[in-house]
Amino acid sequence: MTRSLTRLIRPGSIAVFGGKEARRVIEQCDKMGFKGEIWPVHPREDEIFGRRCYRSVADLPSAPDACFVGVNRQLTIDIVRDLSAKGAGGAICYASGFREAVSELADGNDLQDALVAAAGDMPIVGPNCYGFINALDGALLWPDQHGMQRVDRGVAVLTQSSNIACNISMQMRGLPLAYIMTAGNQAQTGLSELAIAALEDPRVTAVGLHIEGFDSIEALQRLAARARELKKPVVTLKVGKSEQAQLATVSHTASLAGNDAVSGALLKRLGIGRVDTLPELLETLKLLHLHPPLKNLDISSMSCSGGEASLMADAGVRRKTVFRALKEEQRQPLRESLGDMVTIANPLDYHTFVWGNREKQTTAFTAMMKGDYALNLVVLDFPRQDRCDAADWNTTCEAVVASARATGAVAGIVASLGENMPEETALSLMAAGVVAFCGIDEALAAAEISAGIGAAWARPAPMPLLPAKPLPGEIVTLSESEAKAELAKFGLAVPIGRVANTAAEAADAAEALGFPVVLKGLGVAHKTEAGAVKLNLSDRQSVLDAADAMKNVATGYLVEKMIARPVAEIIVGALRDPVAGLVLTVGAGGILVELLEDSAILTLPTTPEAIGEAICGLKIRKLLDGYRGSPKGDIEALMAAVAAVASYVAANASKLEELDINPIMVLPQGSGTVAADALIRRRK
Repeated sequence: MTRSLTRLIRPGSIAVFGGKEARRVIEQCDKMGFKGEIWPVHPREDEIFGRRCYRSVADLPSAPDACFVGVNRQLTIDIVRDLSAKGAGGAICYASGFREAVSELADGNDLQDALVAAAGDMPIVGPNCYGFINALDGALLWPDQHGMQRVDRGVAVLTQSSNIACNISMQMRGLPLAYIMTAGNQAQTGLSELAIAALEDPRVTAVGLHIEGFDSIEALQRLAARARELKKPVVTLKVGKSEQAQLATVSHTASLAGNDAVSGALLKRLGIGRVDTLPELLETLKLLHLHPPLKNLDISSMSCSGGEASLMADAGVRRKTVFRALKEEQRQPLRESLGDMVTIANPLDYHTFVWGNREKQTTAFTAMMKGDYALNLVVLDFPRQDRCDAADWNTTCEAVVASARATGAVAGIVASLGENMPEETALSLMAAGVVAFCGIDEALAAAEISAGIGAAWARPAPMPLLPAKPLPGEIVTLSESEAKAELAKFGLAVPIGRVANTAAEAADAAEALGFPVVLKGLGVAHKTEAGAVKLNLSDRQSVLDAADAMKNVATGYLVEKMIARPVAEIIVGALRDPVAGLVLTVGAGGILVELLEDSAILTLPTTPEAIGEAICGLKIRKLLDGYRGSPKGDIEALMAAVAAVASYVAANASKLEELDINPIMVLPQGSGTVAADALIRRRK
C-alpha cells in the first residue's frame, strides 16, 4: 500500500507531543521561520513558547498535517491511534524500544506491530526516528540543532542514521539541502517511499540515500522508475550487510555473489548511482543539483600547476573518466592566449603566465570548454581567508563562470584539498551554475556516477525483477544428469552422456559413446576435491579402474564424451539473494573460480546487452579475444548459453534455490560451448 506523504513532509500545521524534545521541535521551526500552525499537546503545561497547549488529540482544533510524537513507547501507540482516527497527515515516532531493541526488550517486536496497526492508513516514520528537516518551508520535526538554512530549491538526503543526518546538515561544501530525512526502524514507511515523496516536490533536484539495507525491493523499483520519469537522479551510499544472513549454499557461485555485489548490480540495473563515501555522495549531489546526468565520460582539466595536472591525470586512472585529446580547432586559441611555453594537452597545465588576467584566462577556458567535453574542470585551491588575499583566485572564478556562460558547457572548480574550498566561495560558484568540488577524487567520482545514470536512462526502462519470494517446500539437489537434461531443454549445449549404476555399466557406456570419455561420480557436490572426476579415459580398463576408485563417494556414474580443449572456462550460476531474489553470476570458471575472483552479477530478467556487457567486463575476456595468438573463443555462443540459463532461471523462479554450471567450456570461434558440469538445487 502506498500512502501519500505530502501532508507529513510539507505541513501547514504541526502538532507536537512530549517534553523537551517536543519543545525543541517548536524552537527549531521558529528559528527557520515556519509560517504554519504549531499545536503543543501536553497533559499539564498551559503554554509553550507563547502557544496554547492542548490536553489531547481530541482537543486539537483540527487534524494536524504532521505530528512529532516524543513520548514513551507505550503512550506513542495510543497517540498514534488517536491521530489516525482524527485524520492526521502523518507522524514521526521518536521513541525507541521497539524492534531495534528486541535483544534487550522481549516485547519490542509486539510493540512495533501494535504501532503499525494503530497507525492504520496514516503514514508513520520510525519508530526510533529523529524526524526530518524541510528547509524549503522551514518545517522541522527535528528535536536538535542542525546546520541547515532556508533554500528555494535543493537536494534531499535520507538516511537510517540520525547521527549521519546531523553530520550532513553541518556540511560547508555549498550543497543546497532541501530536505534531511531519517527513517528509523522503517516499521511502516521506508526510505524509498520517503525518497519518492521528496522527488515529487518540484523544488527538489536530486536525492541522496545513505542505506544499510533495502527496505523493500518493490519500493526501490518504484523510486527508480519515478526518478527516471521526473529526470531527477538518485544516488546511494550503500553500506552494511543484507538484513538476512546469506543462505546456505554448496556451489561455487555462492562464493562469488556476496550481497554487496548483488546490491551494486541491482542499483546499476535501476539507474541509481552508487558512491563509496559520504564526501562522494555530497559532491555527486552538487553536480546533479546543477546539471542533468552527463552525456559521457569525456572530461577536460585545467590548472596552473604541473603537479595538479599530474594529480588529476593519476586520479583518472582509478576511474572510467576519459581525458580526451583536444580537438584541432582548440589548439590555436589556447596557444594564442597561453603562449609558446605551455604544452597544449588535456589535462592542461596553463602555468602562471595568465594568472590574475581575467581576459586571457577567459579566452583559454572558453577554448577548452568548446571541446564538447561532458565536464570541464579547473583545479583551484583557495588561500586561507583569515591570513591571505584571494583576489587573483576570485579572478579565476570569474573567468570560469564567464566561459561556462559563453559556451553553455558544464564546468566545475575543484579544490584538491576539500578544506581549501571556502564555503562562501562554494555558495557563490553554485549560485552561478559552476560546481564547487571539494576533492579531485570526489569530482571524478561524481562525473563517473552522473554519466552512469545518464547511460542507464538512455536505455529502455528495466523490466520488473523476478519475484524474490520462493514457494514453500523441501529443497532437493538434482543429479548432474538430471540438471543437464533440464538445462538442455532451454537450449544449453551439454555433452553426450549416459548414466550407469555399476563400473561395468560405465565401461559399456564408454564403449558405446566412443573414447576418450570422462567419468564422474554422481551424488557428489564438489567432484574434483572428492576425486570423483576422471578425464580423458581412453579404454575400457581405465574406466573400470576410475569407477572403482570413486565407488566409496559416488552413488552412481555419469559417462560423457570428452570435450575438446576449450579457449576458456566460464562459470554461470544463479542463487537467491534475500532481497533481490534470483540473480545470475558469470565469471572465470574451472579451477580459477575462487583464484581470480573474476565475476559479474546479472539481475533478472536480463537482456542480451547486459549479458554482453558482463562478459566484456571480465578479466578472462582476454582469453576469449585470443590471448597471445591463441584462438578466439566463441563469444556469441557463450552469450547464447548465458541467455539459455537465464531463461531457465526465469521459468523456474518460484522453486529454484541455486544453480551452478562450472565450467561452460568455450570452444574456438564457430565451435560453440558445452556445459561440462551442472548443479541445481530446487524445491520439490
